[in-house]
This record gives sequence, structure tokens and C-alpha cells, in this order.
Amino acid sequence: MSVLEIKDLHVSVETDQGTKQILHGVNLTINEGEIHAIMGPNGSGKSTLAYTIAGHPKYTVDSGSILLDGEEVTTMTVDQRARAGLFLAMQYPVEIPGVTVTNFLRTAKTAIDGTAPPIRTWIKDVRESMKQLRMDKSFAERNVNEGFSGGEKKRNEILQLELLKPRFAVLDETDSGLDVDALKIVSEGVNRAKENTGLGLLLIT
Repeated sequence: MSVLEIKDLHVSVETDQGTKQILHGVNLTINEGEIHAIMGPNGSGKSTLAYTIAGHPKYTVDSGSILLDGEEVTTMTVDQRARAGLFLAMQYPVEIPGVTVTNFLRTAKTAIDGTAPPIRTWIKDVRESMKQLRMDKSFAERNVNEGFSGGEKKRNEILQLELLKPRFAVLDETDSGLDVDALKIVSEGVNRAKENTGLGLLLIT
């Protein structure tokens, strides 16, 4: 069974006023198949924890460790963490002009798995996931997040989650900005991904 362990994690960030420590000794263990939720006010360090797990260069780990099946994550590059099975659904997904959703997904899947997925089964999987997430076929040829509404961006994040099949996923306020219908679709996608792969989830809200 896979396990993600955060042990006595202290993290700081550089601000205009100098170095500021945001996390002060966080401890958390997430086992495969478990869902953990972190709630708190703005500025309490929720997103800092998410970005630190993913390897954002803005955040400095002062002490402590993040272990994935006993292997130290903090020494890994961002792409190494992704290949190891970590996934971050961002609170504010960025636009990537000139890169279509189709190309982005296939390139990401190839980079993570080390080999390109068979084209016929891959197209079938993408179409099925998009259908379940109520995403129009035209999304596949649009540039990543460019001109997407808030709900469309969040559904695109869950599309990646379903297709890339990580071992552990951090969802940073994926529920924010969604109406009731979109929230239902996104939550169904998260549950579907968990049922299909048994991944561990850290929900930040």
C-alpha cells in the first residue's frame, strides 16, 4: 500500500518584508485510498502546503520531510515528483497559449509513463472522460485553459486527474467558483478517479 507522509514540515517564503515562515511543523499521513480535507482561513498555509508537495520553487523547506513510500520527495524535481505519482490540481490553473488540450494530455501521459499510450485506446479514454465530465468535444482542440470559464478550468484539471492516474492528488480549492451543477460534475469525477485507481486525496477547501 502506498503512503504519503509529511513529517514536521517547516516551510518559508520570501516576501517584500523578508523571509516569512508559513508552515510550522506540519504532520500528516495519507494512505492509498484515503481522503483527507484541510480547511482554514486565507493565509493559513493551505496552498503553501499544496505547492510545497508539488515542488514550487517559491517555497523553501527549512526542515522536515515529505516521503512517498519512504522516498524523500523534497529532493526531487517537479517532473520527478509527477513521475513518482504526485498530482496537483491548482486553485488558479494557468493558460498555455498554443498548446491544445489534446497535445498537452498526451505529452504529459507520455512523460509520466515513459512511453506513449496506444493512440486508439488513448483517444477512447480521453473521449469517455470528457463525456463524463460534460465537456464538449471541441475542448480537445482548444488551447489549455485559454478562454475557459472557471468551471471549465476545474473540469480540465479533473480530466487530467482521471487520465494521468497519479497515486496521490492534492486538490487546491477545486470547489471554489463552481455552481451547484459544476460542483456535482467535478465531485463525481474525483470520486470516479478514486474508485478506478485507489489514489489518496488531499482536499484543500
